[in-house]
Amino acid sequence: MKKIVLGLAALGLAVSAAQAQTYPQRPITMIVPFAAGGPTDVIARIVGDHMSRTLGQQIVIENVAGAGGTTGITRAAQSQPDGYTIMMGHMGTHGAAPALYPSLKYDPTKDFAPIGLAAGTPIIIVAKKDFPAKDLKGFVDYMKANGEKVNMAHAGVGSVSHMTGIFFSSVIKTKPTMVTYRGTGPALNDLMANSVDYMTDQIVNVAPQIQGGTIKAFAIATPERSPALPNLPTTKEAGLDGFEVSAWNAVFAPKGTSPEIVKKLNDALVKALDDENTKKRLLDLGGVIPTGAERTPAALQKLVESEVARWTPVLKAAGATAE
Repeated sequence: MKKIVLGLAALGLAVSAAQAQTYPQRPITMIVPFAAGGPTDVIARIVGDHMSRTLGQQIVIENVAGAGGTTGITRAAQSQPDGYTIMMGHMGTHGAAPALYPSLKYDPTKDFAPIGLAAGTPIIIVAKKDFPAKDLKGFVDYMKANGEKVNMAHAGVGSVSHMTGIFFSSVIKTKPTMVTYRGTGPALNDLMANSVDYMTDQIVNVAPQIQGGTIKAFAIATPERSPALPNLPTTKEAGLDGFEVSAWNAVFAPKGTSPEIVKKLNDALVKALDDENTKKRLLDLGGVIPTGAERTPAALQKLVESEVARWTPVLKAAGATAE
């Protein structure tokens, strides 16, 4: 009996290896857990387009929005681990979700096969154009002096603007009045209309308004300035330590996906990020391209673990929950 069991196991491994060698034989679905047109969706389409050419099969984007991205990620996590359903997760779905959703149906650190980091979208501190402060130091001083009189807009609990806004408040030790919107668009509209005071959000969402002068930008929360907004200082340059954050996006597969398939997907992702046209498209959005060392499955696993550890205490201290 033992020989039969071992024989069946060996046969299973042989079949799995053979399938991996011929993978992919049909189109691959990449689940994006947000609506079409948002930063994660745009990055998925840019990267997926080049990956399709490398793999020889189309990567079809499927938008499954809801519950801060956790609806789509839950569906993807429960898919067959055959390489034909993958997903584009991000800082919220694989970093902040455990703190925001106590009944979350997946564990970001255990229920996925990491493929690789795709691109980051830096966070910018922006305010209505007639906000009295002229720079970040003046803005922080104003916040501390006026407390809850200052209104912070965000795109809903679990959104990047919500999480990073809470993080910013924790760094400068203030408690603004939080104004919740159903998406980035309405929040930005009110910011441009001077109906709310400020928000923290991804460069992809706010760069056009900054360039058009309809809102004011104080700093970008990355170690280096962005080529998309070269005159905007970093938070550190502007005198604020401790607030560095980028809304990273990364490709994952369901847990149990074979190492051979993971390698093929990672190789395709790396080739996409090395392609000059793909890099230009991402950089034009204000995206940050990960280094070679940051693109490996092992590096992504460590990033997820560190992000869960980073966001859980921040969000719990603020009493933030989506349930």
